[in-house]
Amino acid sequence: MDKKWLQVVIASIFEVGWVIGIKHATTVLEWTLTVIAIIISFYLMINASNKLPVSTVYAVFVGLGTVGTVFADILLFGQPIVTVKIILIIILLAGVVGLKLLTSKEDAS
Repeated sequence: MDKKWLQVVIASIFEVGWVIGIKHATTVLEWTLTVIAIIISFYLMINASNKLPVSTVYAVFVGLGTVGTVFADILLFGQPIVTVKIILIIILLAGVVGLKLLTSKEDAS
């Protein structure tokens, strides 16, 4: 995996963290960690956008963040597993992977 795409994946992981933080943070430490996650997430995404197509980077970033947030809700907060939701997440992931695969080396220079 290209270093810039790895940055997008890591940015998406931090996105999941700050989305959870915005909803659940109650202490100064939790809010501080949420702000740090926002800064890291956007820094990595913007940095990757310097070399990769911004539209694809943003779509992958948001798609992976959405998938991560849905699974975090299920695993950490006891949200029920809904079959239709899982099917839609699989379709979303297929779209994200497809966008990444269609981004040619020439687009990434």
